[in-house]
Amino acid sequence: MIFADDPHRLWALLILAFLALAEYCWRVYRVRKGYDVRSALASLGVMAAGALIKPFGAVVIGGAFIGTAALAPWQFAVNDWRVWFTGFFAVEFSYYWFHRYSHTVRWLWTTHAVHHSASEFTLPAAVRLGWTGVLSLGWVFYLPLILIGFPPLVVGTLLAANLLYQYTLHTEAVGRLGPLELVLNTPSHHRAHHASDTEFLDCNFGGVLIVFDRLFGTLRREPDGGELRYGLKRPLTSHNPIVIALHEWARLFSDLKNEKVSNWPGLIFGKP
Repeated sequence: MIFADDPHRLWALLILAFLALAEYCWRVYRVRKGYDVRSALASLGVMAAGALIKPFGAVVIGGAFIGTAALAPWQFAVNDWRVWFTGFFAVEFSYYWFHRYSHTVRWLWTTHAVHHSASEFTLPAAVRLGWTGVLSLGWVFYLPLILIGFPPLVVGTLLAANLLYQYTLHTEAVGRLGPLELVLNTPSHHRAHHASDTEFLDCNFGGVLIVFDRLFGTLRREPDGGELRYGLKRPLTSHNPIVIALHEWARLFSDLKNEKVSNWPGLIFGKP
């Protein structure tokens, strides 16, 4: 009954579930790499709990988007295709910087670290997302788009589509994609992004596109035939969704407790 009034969402979830099942069969029966079922279930647990929290965040972020739109000197027409076309690149640009700073500013990393905590790179890891996005303020990166005239509906819809596309990137079942690698973010690019090997830290921040990584020097190519190590630099072994979602906040507050107040800005806004 949850999806009775939204068949499109139901079909989307069924397709995502089918892709995850196909990937499981590929890993277990085709290439015999094994499959960490407990890790996948933990990711689903994080997603399920996050779904309960999400409406509260939507109220805050939606209110901020609408409030910012009220301050905008003008607003582009929602029914103009050019607004959606330029909005796609504008949202992609903002996402790049949001994602980059989520790796280089600890306050943002406290939420984003949840997504990187899975040590196996499979599709369920895509839905292992932090619960505290409202608190870490990553949504602020999109307010300038609304202030210059992009309607909140355009920004929100394009951002949702951006994140949906990225679900397909979290797999080892898809190899390199030739010329598409020049423009699009692909599973190969995203595997390098999720690697915790030192030479691959902080790279490949694009959502749908990889062009801004090329422009700003953050592109790293997946090694030929090399095995990457996924997860956090300091591995998280727990499968408890609460521990997964809040472990980095606990580390931050522990560090703050043991430091003088004058050192807090460096801990909060410095690199993770």
